Amino acid sequence: MADMIMVLTSAAGVSDEQVAEALSGVASHAPRRLSAMAVDVVLRGALPAVALAGVDVNFVPAANRKKKLLIADMDSTIIPVECIDELADFAGVKRQISEITEVAMRGEMGFEESLEARVALLAGLDEGALARAYDERISLNPGARYMVETMNARGAYTALVSGGFTYFTEKVAAVAGFQHNRANVLNMANGVLDGTVTKPILGRESKLEAMDELCAARGISRADVIAVGDGANDLAMIKGAGLGVAYHAKDALKAKADVVLDHSDLSALLAIQGI
Repeated sequence: MADMIMVLTSAAGVSDEQVAEALSGVASHAPRRLSAMAVDVVLRGALPAVALAGVDVNFVPAANRKKKLLIADMDSTIIPVECIDELADFAGVKRQISEITEVAMRGEMGFEESLEARVALLAGLDEGALARAYDERISLNPGARYMVETMNARGAYTALVSGGFTYFTEKVAAVAGFQHNRANVLNMANGVLDGTVTKPILGRESKLEAMDELCAARGISRADVIAVGDGANDLAMIKGAGLGVAYHAKDALKAKADVVLDHSDLSALLAIQGI
């Protein structure tokens, strides 16, 4: 059996006592502390059933652990909000749009269909509202910039691929340090949203296609990719990546991900890779 590594992470910190609890009765090598918020340990034999309050416990293969491409969703992953919901607030239709967003994120409605329905409700919103939404509502999630900058410094390629909008991905990518970004384009006429997006719409399968394009351009395989997201729209790339991470995610994505992070910040993606 190939070596497997148990990784313990938590934004609140992982104590030595919690590490000892996790390893009680477990055949393993000595634990290695990566930071105050992360510990990993190479296991011997079968994977244990470990549950620690407030700590994410994940198991990853030791082989090919450090990835060469990071591909990340934006809304509710790299940033704490859904941009379209914030625009909806400025347009006075937040409740209607949030309801559609939730249905789509649970995988109960096709993303393309849901996006068109939501954007139609934004018709008439002016460009100034987009600027205000970015300035007043959007920030990076904890650990995001550190994660991206660290992977860049180690020679990985970093890409922000979103079912949201280029107006926001371009700005968020620049602040976080992503080397590449792509998303949907909101159509405007005379500085006002016309209620449509440019087609083809970047959705679930488009994210996987983007990942494959980036792999081909860099001469790497899917096995060299770590992908992170939070909703059903990220499912294809999470399943396709060598390491798929569900970050504070919907249940539909957690069920298919290799790694589930409920208690950690985004720097845990580095710990998962042994960094």
